[in-house]
Amino acid sequence: MSEKPPVRAKENFLVFGSPALEQAEIDEVVACLKSRWIGTGPRTARFERDFAAYKGVPSAAALHSCTAALHLALVALNLKPGDEVITTPLTFCATVNAILHAGATPVLADVDPATMNIDPAKVREKITPRTRALLPVHFAGRPCDMDALSAIAAEFKLAVIEDCAHAIETTYHGQKAGTLGDFGCFSFYVTKNIITGEGGMVIAKRPEDLARIKVLGLHGMSADAWNRFGDEGYKHYLVVEAGFKYNMMDLQAALGIHQLPRVDAYHARRVQVWDAYDQAFATLPEGKRLGLPAPPELDPDTLHARHLYSVMVGQEHSGISRDAFLTAMTKQGIGVGVHYLSLPEHPYYQERLAWRPEDYPQAMRLGRQTVSLPISARLTDADVADVITAVKRVLDVE
Repeated sequence: MSEKPPVRAKENFLVFGSPALEQAEIDEVVACLKSRWIGTGPRTARFERDFAAYKGVPSAAALHSCTAALHLALVALNLKPGDEVITTPLTFCATVNAILHAGATPVLADVDPATMNIDPAKVREKITPRTRALLPVHFAGRPCDMDALSAIAAEFKLAVIEDCAHAIETTYHGQKAGTLGDFGCFSFYVTKNIITGEGGMVIAKRPEDLARIKVLGLHGMSADAWNRFGDEGYKHYLVVEAGFKYNMMDLQAALGIHQLPRVDAYHARRVQVWDAYDQAFATLPEGKRLGLPAPPELDPDTLHARHLYSVMVGQEHSGISRDAFLTAMTKQGIGVGVHYLSLPEHPYYQERLAWRPEDYPQAMRLGRQTVSLPISARLTDADVADVITAVKRVLDVE
């Protein structure tokens, strides 16, 4: 690879996942501050109602992260030590950490290399008498094979918790992601499709599970801050369970209530960016190629949320190693991500759970090659052109 000048100067670095924010969010945050109601209150309640309406469910619980949502969904299952939860090795560490914090044992099933989602055939191989739940992750916003996973869950009487951190807009056979299992957990982290800075949401099939999660999310108290300190008079609370400090603040919800109405418009913009990348990279010459994501149309009657545009980079087909590509893209002024190094690569899980990367060969191979290019709705056409130019410079095909 020859040395070429950066596409973007250091002061104009393109931050990976930088969110689209508009004046309405800024005004709402200022109004929230002026109201002095910064913690959990009316804006959080509104965001919960709006999100529940978007998903077509009766209610939702806003929390400070998707990690909190996953944890509380698992806690609501009353898991015991030795109980097992099957999930994917190609995910962020929060997925398995939540299982560990709930007192259960995470078990990995390898992924389908085409979709990068958990492979139902591998899930079936990992079922034991101790299995209690499945935790599929809709990777990059592509829905998992929920028909197959739901059939396995029904056969073995397992709960299903959908990790929808990438999949707010995702649908599967006409049904919204998060409504297919017993629980759906969502992220509004700053790099996600809509954002609250930090934040998450959980929906549940059974109303009693969601009611318990709402209590668990605020110390196990029977009344939240809005109900205690609202304008209808003070209301006493009772601690009914040892809960957690997982509540969302109105300061966060002030962003979410204006982001949510734009979710479809933001998705449409990411589709445009995705298509521009596909077109630009489809004709790269032999030896300078990227492994492109499987087409979104791979799954009929579904909607891919297009959260990540992850390419595969390797010396044998790209002429450069993945890590060298990451470094070179940064030097070009373009922020990139890795989604994800497979979980068995990490020392903690090797030491605690005796996981080995080679036991999950598809996730290992993908995790060692994956690079995510910017695909935020905030990107302008000029930004997209800069990303394409940078990739071609790094591959030395410009």
